[in-house]
Amino acid sequence: MKLRRKYPNKNLFLWFIRSLFLFIIILSIASCKKSFIPKPRAYFRIDFPEKKYQAYRSNECRYTFEYPVYGTIVNYDASNTEPCWINIEFPEYKGKIHLTYRSLKNDLEEHIEDTRALAYKHIIKADDIIENPLKYPERNVFGIFYDITGNTASSVNFYVTDSVMNFLRGSLYFSVRPNKDSLAPVIDFFKVDIRHLIETFEWN
Repeated sequence: MKLRRKYPNKNLFLWFIRSLFLFIIILSIASCKKSFIPKPRAYFRIDFPEKKYQAYRSNECRYTFEYPVYGTIVNYDASNTEPCWINIEFPEYKGKIHLTYRSLKNDLEEHIEDTRALAYKHIIKADDIIENPLKYPERNVFGIFYDITGNTASSVNFYVTDSVMNFLRGSLYFSVRPNKDSLAPVIDFFKVDIRHLIETFEWN
């Protein structure tokens, strides 16, 4: 008498094979999935006006220069005893170039040191402060341009003087929270205007 060999249930065996095959496919897909990389933060595009300049002249002030046509001259303070303290304001960009004038009274070094101190008060948050000498002997204009990088309240400070009678300090400010990434294009745009102001600056 022959013994019949017993086989496992064929349907159960097929179900096992299919399940194993499906599991392998799912595992393969999961292992090939790309890791998530966050997108870099984006900022709104800023459209800038064409570079055009106009002359600033005043019967009260001992200096002249050229400033952008998209800027507005505003007296720093109508009640101030210093009539030649002015702002060049750019409302659309919430920015301004602040200018303060001093008549020298054998105190040139004091004003130079005050300007340097005001520039370096930003050193805590600044990435770098670069001093660029300004020398225009043909116009008797000398000074220093402080290029300040980082999340600082002011990104530019400078002064110009004839070393004898006149001294003018300038600084660039924005009425927004400092952010070097979002403000970088705006700062670079107005740095060109400040350079033009200095390059056209003359004493009366």
